[in-house]
Amino acid sequence: MHKKYTLKSGSPYPNGVQVEEDGVNFSITSRHATQVELLLFSQEDSPRPFQIISLHKGSHHTFFSWHVFVENLPTGIWYGWRIDGPSFTRESGLRFDKEKVLLDPWARAVSDKLWQRKNACIPGDNCDTAMRAAVVDEKDYDWEGDIPLAIRSEKAIIYELHVGGFTSHPSSKVKHPGTFLGLIEKIPYLQQLGITHVELLPVMAFDEQDVPPHTSELGLKNYWGYSTHSFFSPHPGYCVSQHQASHLTEFRDLVKALHQAGIGVIMDVVFNHTSEAGVDGPVINFKGIAGNSFYLTDMHDKRIFHDYTGCGNTVNANHPLVSNFIITCLEYWVQEMHVDGFRFDLASALARGEDGHVMQDPPLVWGIELSQQLAKTKLIAEAWDAAGLYQVGSFPGYRWGEWNGMYRDVIRRFLRGDSGVSNEVATRLCGSSDLYEHQGRLPISGINFITCHDGFTLSDLFSYNEKHNDANGESNRDGCNNNLSYNFGAEGPTQNAAINALRHKQAKNAFAILLLSHGVPMLLAGDEFLHSQQGNNNGYCQDNELSWLDWTDSKRNVDVLRFVQQMIQLRKQHPSLMRRNFLSGAKLEHRDIADISWHGLEPGQPPEWNNPETRILAFTLAGINPDDPDLHVIMNMSEDKHIMQLPSIFNRTWCLALDTSLRSPNDIIPPELQKPLSKPSYPVDSRSVVVLENVDNDLLHTKKSPGFFSKLADMKIFNPNE
Repeated sequence: MHKKYTLKSGSPYPNGVQVEEDGVNFSITSRHATQVELLLFSQEDSPRPFQIISLHKGSHHTFFSWHVFVENLPTGIWYGWRIDGPSFTRESGLRFDKEKVLLDPWARAVSDKLWQRKNACIPGDNCDTAMRAAVVDEKDYDWEGDIPLAIRSEKAIIYELHVGGFTSHPSSKVKHPGTFLGLIEKIPYLQQLGITHVELLPVMAFDEQDVPPHTSELGLKNYWGYSTHSFFSPHPGYCVSQHQASHLTEFRDLVKALHQAGIGVIMDVVFNHTSEAGVDGPVINFKGIAGNSFYLTDMHDKRIFHDYTGCGNTVNANHPLVSNFIITCLEYWVQEMHVDGFRFDLASALARGEDGHVMQDPPLVWGIELSQQLAKTKLIAEAWDAAGLYQVGSFPGYRWGEWNGMYRDVIRRFLRGDSGVSNEVATRLCGSSDLYEHQGRLPISGINFITCHDGFTLSDLFSYNEKHNDANGESNRDGCNNNLSYNFGAEGPTQNAAINALRHKQAKNAFAILLLSHGVPMLLAGDEFLHSQQGNNNGYCQDNELSWLDWTDSKRNVDVLRFVQQMIQLRKQHPSLMRRNFLSGAKLEHRDIADISWHGLEPGQPPEWNNPETRILAFTLAGINPDDPDLHVIMNMSEDKHIMQLPSIFNRTWCLALDTSLRSPNDIIPPELQKPLSKPSYPVDSRSVVVLENVDNDLLHTKKSPGFFSKLADMKIFNPNE
């Protein structure tokens, strides 16, 4: 039994909990509240509080804040709030319920052990089924000198992964599967793969029970995590010792370990909506604290939520209090948790004003861009929302990178063999100058990707013509219908060796094109060893072996894994693939060669850009420095084999670096094992990508120039099952 703790008035700043030597300060902002209670619990699963503290306007209220100092209160105590205020009316939209236990929006650690979403959807007392927040001392951590990394964007290679699904499968063989600590155990694999950043699907605390009724009846839950309720707390489900409120420590351990391995951390953040859904959704925190100010509501009836996100509500991101909350939150994750960047889910929703219309200069977006604390932080926008607003190439601000959905779509069509796309493909390969150059932005403004968590995996992109989402419980109505995929003659797995070989080659083609493109490449975790979701293109609710990475695939498809690993190394070894500025086609100052030159079937002849049947692209990319090798790239997505003549470059000889039609290990060859071609031409198989790199003739019979690959024998393929 806990004693009754004595109180002092406390301070309105900071919001949330502040642990001090002689006690703990609590503060919460609720503009229209008339009565506030703080509830203290012994454990995360205590059904009732051991002390209820009533706050009085005279001594515990300053402007919009309610506050109290609890003397000698130890850390490890759990707490919640109850707030009363004006009734739910058409004019106000306020939703106060004096019996509802609310989470602190500024909580650093939360527990959902008792949580029952359905009880939060109806009025009345839900104390024994509500979430709790923990009193934690966030300053008690040894960073050992760690700081956020400063990897230049043109050198970045992003790897999108799900913290739970990365190690939940038994084949991961980690001690703590499905957790932050489990991911730490896989860092050697990430190092061997060669990526520079992990982009973590949502790791802020989210509601796993936020799924449609039919989906819930199947025992499924919200797996991806796009249902945030506590923006300052790591997700408890990814913690090994969440009952001990270890959230901050375990996430910081992950960040520190990744930084020690030279890998940056980008968080996928969801500020466009919350887990409180629409008018019939649960009251968790914001609905019962901030009323209508936190969400976009109808101008005439504030009880009605506007939904531009497909999730029942839209955050009123450009309201001054909400904007301050979001920016403060982002700065917290950078300053106190050392993350290196953020990817903003449905970021275009953040550009809407209180009337729902798109703002030309949204205060939140510019506030994030201009924050001094975020000046070195990578900012990536998913530049669209669920209501048709599409801002790829026009998202407000200049520092922001954008998920380049146009790149994804046209490269998928090119790989599928569609006609009439070669002109746009060339533009996308060169960094999408049509989208960014006229604004004074750079190739790094585009985040290039072919697959991501949302949609088919790369394996499924070449194995299914249609989505197969019946397992989600929504009669296959959910998920995108326009996948731009092609199964090559069999829907799903097949015993046809020719089809399987072609699918493997297509996967290598996709990785080659992605990593040869200007801009910032992003890979989906598991694609490098052909993880499949059996045609399910919306695995948001599949916290099971359908979505979990099966690490035995890395043995079955080791040829693709090896190809990706060495393709990443090829990109890193060629500065010409990581240019910060757009290509111009002009000759270089130090050599009589253009930075890029395009070829048709014959070198020096322009491609047939206006021919819709053109499915072959060939270009020569000059080395940036005089000693850098040039690259000659041929992408043949036609059904025919072509003998391609090669351009002649003074005193240089072409060597084969990559041919996706060849069997491993000849599909990609490190420079020190390459041999000069005997002919001024090369046969390019159908649906294949070929890359040649040249070398100064004076170096052909001597040691190759510094900065090239190590020998193939030294390129150990990491076995994730060891």
